[in-house]
Amino acid sequence: MAEIRNVFDVASRAMAAQMVRLNTVASNLANARSAASTQEEAYRAIRPVFSTEYDSNIRKSGLSTTDVVDVVALNRQPARTYMPDHPSADGEGYVYSAAVDVDEEMVEMLEAGRQYQNNLEVVSTLRTLMLRTANMGK
Repeated sequence: MAEIRNVFDVASRAMAAQMVRLNTVASNLANARSAASTQEEAYRAIRPVFSTEYDSNIRKSGLSTTDVVDVVALNRQPARTYMPDHPSADGEGYVYSAAVDVDEEMVEMLEAGRQYQNNLEVVSTLRTLMLRTANMGK
């Protein structure tokens, strides 16, 4: 794993993790209304798995951040609906809808956006403080 050098590394890695989170939400929402012929083929919502990464010298620096270590499918069963005229209907006339809760995805999207914005605010504040400190000596 890459070394955590400073607060900018902490924020950038956390922002990258939130982008993965937003991308999984986008995939889930894009597939929310999809249908399949079998339960196995039906789309299942995906989520990133986060891991806390600590600086090798955590006691001195106090730095830690988060990384995405995997993206996994949620263990949800797709809904079985009788739609004999649907092109994806099985022999009995059933289709399997994607196992995606749109409301849950919207909440996930809002939370990921807020976390991303919080990290962006950290970077912005840090840059402002560094500029003020540099200008103090002039």
